[in-house]
Amino acid sequence: MVYKVLVSRTFQKKFYQLQRNTQNSIRKILKELEQDPYTSRSNCDIKSLKDTQPKKYRLKIGDYRIIYIIERKEVKVIDLLKREI
Repeated sequence: MVYKVLVSRTFQKKFYQLQRNTQNSIRKILKELEQDPYTSRSNCDIKSLKDTQPKKYRLKIGDYRIIYIIERKEVKVIDLLKREI
């Protein structure tokens, strides 16, 4: 099953402030979400978030976290967060 990945304006604003190589890494990972947004893989750490309505997922890429929801055949990317230490 192929999913369509849609990104929010909030995500876009944060995404375009990143360095070019980080943007390219995130683009590759978003491309993989088209195939399977539920399952973690070696380069794609996915986890469902507890007690969220609608059900949200977290995708970890280095120091960044992508938050998204899945509706029918669409993956809606909501936010991009930087991990704070």
